[in-house]
Amino acid sequence: MTPAEMAAIDAAAPEGTDVLVARAGAAVAIAARRMMGGTYGRRVLVAAGKGNNGADGRVAAAALERWGVRCRIATPPEALELVATADAEVPARAVWDLVIDAAYGTGLRGTWGADRAPAAPVLAVDIPSGIDALTGEDHGCWPAAETVTFGALKPGLLLHPGAAAAGEVRLAPIGLDASAAGSWLVTDADADAALVGLQPAAHKWRRAVRVIAGSPQMRGAGSLVCAAAQQAGAGMVVISSPGVRSGDIARPTEAVARDLRPGAWAEPALEGIERFDAAVIGPGVGTDPTSLVQMAHFISECPLPLVVDADALTAVAAHPECLQRRASATVLTPHDGEFARLTGAPPAADRFEAVRHAGASLGVFVLLKGPATLIASPPCPPAPPMVLAVNSGTARLATAGSGDVLSGVIAAVLSGGHDSHGVTSAVAAAAHWHGRTASVGSPADQPVMIPMVATAQVEALTAARDALQRPQPGTGPT
Repeated sequence: MTPAEMAAIDAAAPEGTDVLVARAGAAVAIAARRMMGGTYGRRVLVAAGKGNNGADGRVAAAALERWGVRCRIATPPEALELVATADAEVPARAVWDLVIDAAYGTGLRGTWGADRAPAAPVLAVDIPSGIDALTGEDHGCWPAAETVTFGALKPGLLLHPGAAAAGEVRLAPIGLDASAAGSWLVTDADADAALVGLQPAAHKWRRAVRVIAGSPQMRGAGSLVCAAAQQAGAGMVVISSPGVRSGDIARPTEAVARDLRPGAWAEPALEGIERFDAAVIGPGVGTDPTSLVQMAHFISECPLPLVVDADALTAVAAHPECLQRRASATVLTPHDGEFARLTGAPPAADRFEAVRHAGASLGVFVLLKGPATLIASPPCPPAPPMVLAVNSGTARLATAGSGDVLSGVIAAVLSGGHDSHGVTSAVAAAAHWHGRTASVGSPADQPVMIPMVATAQVEALTAARDALQRPQPGTGPT
C-alpha cells in the first residue's frame, strides 16, 4: 500500500489511534527483545518523533522497560547527537544494545540528518526514517537490521535503495484491513501454487514452446531460451534463428531446429504454430529494419501466449500496432531502457504506478525487470490492473543471458495453460522461480556475491523449484 492508501486505511479503522499504537508498539517491543536475545540489563536508544511513528516507539520503550531494559527516549535531533557523541567517545564498542528508529517513518519526505549510522543494530518502525515510502529513495537514513511495518508492505520497502536499508522486513498485523490492495508481494508459497505440474496423460506436445531467437551474430541467446524452457517443464522446444541454417543453430541436444531464411521469414515461422502452447520471440534476433518488421508481423499473427523480449521489444516500439490484433496473452519483459522505448519515458520513481500504467495503456502484461521485478496485468474489468512484486533474486543474476533464461522459464510456465486471470500469477511465479536460482549454492552468510552465469541459472532451476516447497527463513519480507 502507498502511504496515502495506508493513511486512508488508518482513518477507516474501527479502533481508535490509541489502540493501533498500542498494538504497533507491542510488535516493536517483541521484535527488539528478539533482536537483543533478551531484555534484562540491555540498553536501548529510542529516537521518537512527534507523530504516530514516535508514539509507537514510546509504547515499545515502556514495554521494554517493564521487561528490564534501560531505555533512553530522545527526539530525533537529540538522538542524532547522542549517536554521534557516543561513537566519538567509545569508538571500539556500541553504547547501546539496540537503536529503535521511530523518528518519522512514512511521514518524512526529505532528510533529517541521519548521515552517520549508529554502531548498534537499528530496528526501524514502519520504514527507516529518510526512506521515501513510495519510491524507496534514500534521503539519509540509519540502515536497519530489521524493520517492523504495519498493515501492509510499502513500495519503498521493496524498491532499492530502500529495500537494502530496511534489512529484514516483518509485517505486523495490528487490525488494519489492507485486503483491497492492488499490489502484492509474491512468496515461495504463491509461486509454488501457481506453477502447474504435469498431468498423468501428458505428452511432449502438451507443453510445447516455439522459440524465435538468435542470429548469425547472437547464436547463444536462443540456446539459453531453449535450455531454460526445457528445464522449466516444456515437453517440446522448437527453435529458429532467422538467417541461420538449422544445422548451425546453437541449441540443447533435445531442442529441434528449423530453418528460417533471411528476408520475409515471419510467415514461414507461423507455419504449424497451432501445435504449440506458448512462444518466445526476440532474444538475439537483431534490430535491423527487416528484422523489426518480421518480428512485428509474427507478434501480430501468433495465436499463442507470447513472451516478447529483447529485440522484439524494439519491434513493438517501432510498430506498436502489432499488439492490437493479439487475442492471447502477451508478456513484454523490458528493462528500464526498453521500457523507455516502449512508453516514451523511463520508469518514474514510483515504479509500481509506472508499470501499472504501461500495462493499462499497452493492453498487455508488462514485466519490468530490476532488483525488484514488477509484473502488471492489463485492465480486466471490473477488476483494476494488478501489480505483483518479485524480490527473490539478487545481484548475482545481473549477468549476460539472464533475461534469455527468464524468457524461457516464462514461456514454459505459460505453456501449462492459464486463463486470463491466472496469467499474472503464472508470470510472477516464473520470475520468482528464476530469481530463486540466485540462492542456489550461495550461503546466506556469504559476504561477497559471485555473479551467476546464465548457464548456471538454467542448471539451478530444479534445485530452485524444490526450494519453493521448502521456504527458507530470512529471504525477504515476511
